[in-house]
Amino acid sequence: MKAANKLRESFVREYVGKQPPWGPIGYITYKRTYSRMTEAGTTEEWWQTVERCVNGIVAIGGQFTADELETLYHYVFNLKCCFSGRALWQLGTDNVTRIGADSLQNCWHTAVNHPVEPFCFTFNQLMLGGGVGFNITPQQVYELPMVKYGVKVTRLESHDVDFIVPDNREGWVELLRRVLTSFFYTGQNLTYSTDCIRARGKLIKTFGGTASGSENLVLGINQIIGVLNSRVNHKLRPIDCLDIMNIIGSVVVAGNVRRSAQMAIGDMNDEAFLNAKNWSKTNIPNWRSMSNNTVQCSNIAGLPDAFWAGYEGEGEPYGLFNLDLCRSHGRLADDRHYRPDPWILGLNPCGEIPCEDREACNLFEQFLPNLHSREEFITSAVLALKVCKTISAFQFSDARVNEVVGRNHRLGLSVTGLLQSKWCSDPDGFTAAYHAIEEEDARYSRYLGVKESVKLTTVKPSGTLSLLAGVTAGLHPAYSRYYIRRIRFAANDPLIDLCRKTGHPVEPVMNFDGSRDLNTMVISFPVETPNGTVLAKDMTAIDQLKTQLFMQTYWSDNSVSMTCYYMPDELPNIHQYLMESYDENIKSASFLRHSEHGFIQAPIEPMTKEEYLALKSKTSPVLGLKDDSERALDESLECTSGACPVR
Repeated sequence: MKAANKLRESFVREYVGKQPPWGPIGYITYKRTYSRMTEAGTTEEWWQTVERCVNGIVAIGGQFTADELETLYHYVFNLKCCFSGRALWQLGTDNVTRIGADSLQNCWHTAVNHPVEPFCFTFNQLMLGGGVGFNITPQQVYELPMVKYGVKVTRLESHDVDFIVPDNREGWVELLRRVLTSFFYTGQNLTYSTDCIRARGKLIKTFGGTASGSENLVLGINQIIGVLNSRVNHKLRPIDCLDIMNIIGSVVVAGNVRRSAQMAIGDMNDEAFLNAKNWSKTNIPNWRSMSNNTVQCSNIAGLPDAFWAGYEGEGEPYGLFNLDLCRSHGRLADDRHYRPDPWILGLNPCGEIPCEDREACNLFEQFLPNLHSREEFITSAVLALKVCKTISAFQFSDARVNEVVGRNHRLGLSVTGLLQSKWCSDPDGFTAAYHAIEEEDARYSRYLGVKESVKLTTVKPSGTLSLLAGVTAGLHPAYSRYYIRRIRFAANDPLIDLCRKTGHPVEPVMNFDGSRDLNTMVISFPVETPNGTVLAKDMTAIDQLKTQLFMQTYWSDNSVSMTCYYMPDELPNIHQYLMESYDENIKSASFLRHSEHGFIQAPIEPMTKEEYLALKSKTSPVLGLKDDSERALDESLECTSGACPVR
């Protein structure tokens, strides 16, 4: 194979000025989320973003022929497939060289089995823009030592302190590390200063966007200290670890927009954990909105009644994680222990990738409605394999991450728009593409001199990327024929004024406690689903679960992320189906009432045709944007407020 070192300029010129087949809000989503600054002082157009990414994957070691690079460009430009959100934002930038493969990962997992490292790892990766799942089951948490008595941590406006926090990501993590070290190891007091942290609103050159100032950090540190002080001379409980992790997530702000996605995996018999988001019983702190909460369960019959209370409307329904099945199976169509995974501990924040401690999820997207033949599907899948494998062979910043990624090379080649495509009734098509991926993995791994991948495929929720192409998210039906799609923007983003001028409603974010976050604005877009699209009202909860089973059987050897919409009267059927099928067929699952779910400013809200037409008549399309604003990738679109983006 003769590898090319970049795209031909003459080839790229053919795409200059052209637009792909955007979805109804694809262009504004792209400009707001993935369009970087160019040397000319304006933000990229799509042809430039794709060029940056294709050349960027070669720059980190990708071995592609000239024809493969041009096919990859053509497929991504025309929204047949796409790099992950993180890779779309970071590939081809100096950040990748400076930070390594960390900057290209959507999500991670860690086990809270150490009093310092898991929390610092989470803080670091969240600030790099990735989500983090974490295991806080008792067998992990109770390894932690007791919290020491009498530790005082004081912020001073002075340089005569123990630690002056540097104005960078590493400095913020180091402050957390020193606080935790004092409370768990040394017992010594700590003084610190934030004088060197840039003021709120200043530009962030590395990742784009604007600084949040030091107050979010100080507030979060004080809240964590409050949790620790409540457990002096005792060990932390799982609920305490949940709060510390969620507080860390609330600190991570870029351009004043929260971009932290988390999944907490707890014990199914931990009553405090089961009630952590039960707002019908008690007031809950705003920071607990930062995570999906999921119980580890390999025997559905053992679930306590308290678990099901969330499904009855008492707070938020919790998800399910089948550890035993994740360890023993790849695709269900293959034999037991084909591609075994014995060291799995948890999930990434949206539940599509079971992971070991400190392992990343390395993703790529394929838009099934835009892949019109088996040949296109296989071509897209093979190119996806090469992109993700190249990333997995690149270096990470953490030695433990390098060890686990180098051993597993876990990949997550995903598909989206299933129910708008012909592939939902073609198990042979998925199997053919899967076998083509396996063959390419064996060949390309030998070429790179790395191990073959332990897992290859997945189905992720696909929040933002599906919006680009205007296809249904992952394997989900469309929420409604007509609906409002809400997108969060930093309050100082110039796109807000443009959206106001084009008639789109703008309002501040509403917190759990009813207060308003004036630093973040929510913009509502009216959307019409194309005729013939399968709608949530046309699928029972059992239909959705059977679709998940189809994809777990024929495509995904990792897990399949799905939020199952249900009506209250379907709960008996759901319970019976899980009793009969969960243990041997479902690796992970989450559920949400189709309505009356309790979420304020939900990302998707159904509307009538009349309401849609009324709002549509007041708005005009947002196209052809030309702006010179810095912005940061906001993972809250991909995993909104710590939850799967379809919620």
